[in-house]
Amino acid sequence: MALVTTTEMFKKAYHGGYAVGAFNVNNMEIVQAITEACREENAPVILQVSKGARAYANHTYLVKLVEAAVIECPEIPIALHLDHGDSFETCKACIDGGFTSVMIDASSKPFAENIEITRKVVEYAHDHGVVVEAELGALAGIEDEVNVSSDNAHYTRPEEVEEFVSKTGCDSLAIAIGTSHGAYKFKPGTKPQLRFDILEEVSRRLPEFPIVLHGSSSVPKEYVDMVNAYGGAMPGAVGVPEEQLRHAAQLAVCKINIDSDLRLAMTGTIRKFFAEHPEKFDPREYLKPARANIKELVRHKLVDVLGCSGKA
Repeated sequence: MALVTTTEMFKKAYHGGYAVGAFNVNNMEIVQAITEACREENAPVILQVSKGARAYANHTYLVKLVEAAVIECPEIPIALHLDHGDSFETCKACIDGGFTSVMIDASSKPFAENIEITRKVVEYAHDHGVVVEAELGALAGIEDEVNVSSDNAHYTRPEEVEEFVSKTGCDSLAIAIGTSHGAYKFKPGTKPQLRFDILEEVSRRLPEFPIVLHGSSSVPKEYVDMVNAYGGAMPGAVGVPEEQLRHAAQLAVCKINIDSDLRLAMTGTIRKFFAEHPEKFDPREYLKPARANIKELVRHKLVDVLGCSGKA
């Protein structure tokens, strides 16, 4: 099976009451862990590459790693997606370079300018058989190239979504309902609550249209504790409750982005490994358990949070 777009994935997810996991990838071990878990759970998957990942690992290396995953896991549909493309030029480079889906994030621009930029990307992408995700609203937080202060964050306005989608022609829409980027999403002791009223109103205005949630890592406490127990300093790292993500997946949310969780699993495992084996130095020895823990974390997300196990 070759790389696919998200079109059929989202149709099945919308009507099936589940979401497809979109996992950010930066290296071989992360790609392997994600796709092996998805193959064993027979789940579709979106492998995401951010602008920061392209700068770190190089566009060509990342594309070839994903192509290798397609060869090794031919039973499952895999889409290759640009996460938070910040310009037409970045989106064009990914479209020309083998991606099957791109996100143009012009959500920081005025409404009319967001429409103009998004429409330009959509026209080019559709001419090349690629689908486009756009964004309305702004999530707070820091992750890779995304850095939005809490003062500049704002919820999606449901009254704008119909005009935006009709004028841009985008294929899916990322909305802001209370999630945020990074591992420090909420203050400790508070009760995180997503704005399901906004999601439901957007869904009413855009029937059967796929909605996307960014900033949706749950920041597993076990890995935060592991990082801190072995020399880290991550006080107050709190994510989105998994039960709220599961509820979103049962509504119109067809794609949920997960990034910080995997990074925490890798970092915590490596810290623990070196604390217990200070004499070790071979990267294969500490990356192997890190890959295994990421794989089990992805499996948990597929089964218990996204609900997409067995949906490939």
